[in-house]
Amino acid sequence: MLLVDRIEELEPERVVGIKNVTVNEPFFDGHFPEYPVMPGVLVVEAMAQVAGVLVLSQIPDRHNKLVLLASVEQAKFRKPVRPGDQLRIEMKLAKRKATVAKMFGTACVNGAVVAEAEMLCKLADRE
Repeated sequence: MLLVDRIEELEPERVVGIKNVTVNEPFFDGHFPEYPVMPGVLVVEAMAQVAGVLVLSQIPDRHNKLVLLASVEQAKFRKPVRPGDQLRIEMKLAKRKATVAKMFGTACVNGAVVAEAEMLCKLADRE
């Protein structure tokens, strides 16, 4: 499931992605019917997808690779993400090796941080 609507900025060590959260999202049916909140795990997944764009942008054979999420650390959820919110996800490259990238990022709504996390992304060959 693609969670990011678009990439707004792409630099060698930084990327910004946008997710417009709508009431039509299928996860809102059960999370929670009376008070819809975007699940934290999907906020982290959106952050990982944005990080993956940055990692893939830096390799020449990107069409033959996958970016897999290897670990999530220091994840913090500050505020709920609700229908109508625009999630601005900024991910920065902390370290890069041949097949592994350590990223740090934040997800914000109206300038307020709603989530933050460090994550490790691993490149894998497509089969």
